[in-house]
Amino acid sequence: MSCGEKSRSDLLIAAAAVLLFVPLFILRGSGPLDFWWRMSGALVLLVGMGAGLDRDYIPLLRADFLNGTGRKVFLGAVSAIFLYAVFFAGNAASRALFPFAETGISSVYGFKEGASTLRVGLLLAFVIGPGEELFWRGFLQRRWAARLGPGLGFAAVTALYTAVHIGSSNPMLVLAAAVCGIFWGYLYLRTGSVLLCAASHTLWDLAVFLLFPFS
Repeated sequence: MSCGEKSRSDLLIAAAAVLLFVPLFILRGSGPLDFWWRMSGALVLLVGMGAGLDRDYIPLLRADFLNGTGRKVFLGAVSAIFLYAVFFAGNAASRALFPFAETGISSVYGFKEGASTLRVGLLLAFVIGPGEELFWRGFLQRRWAARLGPGLGFAAVTALYTAVHIGSSNPMLVLAAAVCGIFWGYLYLRTGSVLLCAASHTLWDLAVFLLFPFS
């Protein structure tokens, strides 16, 4: 694939992410499928597109997942605990400082309304948590870092990851996405491991949404 073709494919999949995620946060649970099914479907589609566009994608993931697996999962768990502590402190501070924080945080947990806790947990554990890292870091950040440089690629993907949450019209969700995007993007920048980031993201999702929620 030529440089021009790679550039076009990167723009195509970035546009697909915007078209899938922005309406997802605007519509929330409306329609025949709720937020969790649509989020899962969007990630499966984007990861599938990535695999179809980049012949190195699956071999690189396989090598990452088979090399130092236990160490990466352990470090992912430690990083998830650290990020949860950051949000724990941020939750208390934001509620004290911003009058809109209470409503915004409650609105985030409103995504769970009408959804089975078991289904949400299974989708977070096996599709959404891993899928977000497979796409945002394992595909997009890796490719943009190769094209733009590690620092600029990290910044560009973090900005896009944050921007797709703007459709929620929830400042707290957008702020949370920015913090998470910076955290996992930097983690990937330093380690190059999608597995480590996926373990961190998945465990953090389960803790924040189901095990130790802030609302």
